[in-house]
Amino acid sequence: MKSLEIFAGGGGLALGVADAGFSHTKLIEWDADSAKTLHHNHKQFGFDNKKEWIFNDDIHNISFITYQDKIDLLSGGPPCQPFSIGGKHKAYNDKRDLFSEATRTLAEIRPKAFIFENVRGLLRKSFSKYFGYIILQLTYPEITKKENEKWIDHLARLEKYHTSANEKGLFYNVVFRLVNAADYGVPQKRERVLIVGFRNDINGNWTFPIATHSSEALYYTQFITKEYWEKHSIKFHHKIDSVNVSLFDQPEKKPWVTVRDAIHDLPNPMEINDYYNHRFQYGAKVYPGHTGSTMDEPAKTIKAGAHGVPGGENMIVLDNGAVRYLTIREAARIQTFPDDYFFPCSWTESMRQIGNAVPVKLGAIVADSVRKTLYFSKRKNYGHGSF
Repeated sequence: MKSLEIFAGGGGLALGVADAGFSHTKLIEWDADSAKTLHHNHKQFGFDNKKEWIFNDDIHNISFITYQDKIDLLSGGPPCQPFSIGGKHKAYNDKRDLFSEATRTLAEIRPKAFIFENVRGLLRKSFSKYFGYIILQLTYPEITKKENEKWIDHLARLEKYHTSANEKGLFYNVVFRLVNAADYGVPQKRERVLIVGFRNDINGNWTFPIATHSSEALYYTQFITKEYWEKHSIKFHHKIDSVNVSLFDQPEKKPWVTVRDAIHDLPNPMEINDYYNHRFQYGAKVYPGHTGSTMDEPAKTIKAGAHGVPGGENMIVLDNGAVRYLTIREAARIQTFPDDYFFPCSWTESMRQIGNAVPVKLGAIVADSVRKTLYFSKRKNYGHGSF
């Protein structure tokens, strides 16, 4: 199955989509440093020629008509800064709000399905009307905003069409959900909004993948069986009342993956080692609003920044109470990038790309469920064959 990704960033979602079995036709990313990372890792996406398949340009300048009806999956993460809780919250007044371009791309390509990702701030009450507008745009991408038309007037037209009985053109069945990456085996408490749509001629019957991991299961291995500590050869040193263990029966799900689980086999970054991007970064300090992740829980959400609260959430608290910054490789592991995925930029720039990325594992799980739905939809429609 063929895919195309816009707003590819440092490649987290694109890599997950490739891991799920899709064959990328092109990756689009306007930021030069992010494109540099994609270029360095082009073979990870199945590209032999990085210049031909990885396109560094502003999406406003790109026409996608040549890909119409030739792509199975369109994916991407429209810039999140307009909706980020840590940002300026300008939403539709922020020039970085590019959901309109995502909708244009959708209308020109007409893929069988799409996956878009954004920050949980998109669901804030103050953005609720605009979020509804985004969903209706993605549902009816051919009903475009007229020149000089205000978005609120465009929303009214979309609402009228949506409540009419005239759905004859292209439209998508769209669903969204706020998911926590930790619930899918990612060593990070990362809540993100995933928006998934299937073209109206696809017999989908799709839902979001069921969560496979839980905090209760982690606490069970830490405070009931103690096997977590045995696995890491650490003496149990916590009191059972230090956490709320509400279930004493063995949970059905797998334990959340912790920071220690993710990085325990990496060498001390202050020592010379052969791991890509695993070098000590000086300057970590603790102060109010600037604290690190503990070793025995999933990490806090890695954010796209090196200073202030984002910088603090890119630190870890060691067993002796000291703090240090995550290395690029450690942060990449927490985002489930493979160890041979190389970030060629500075620590600050690499952490920005990693902080903006979709966890590779989460992207792969969602994309795989979409791929299976498309495959079985075709079998239902034609009775045979595969993509």
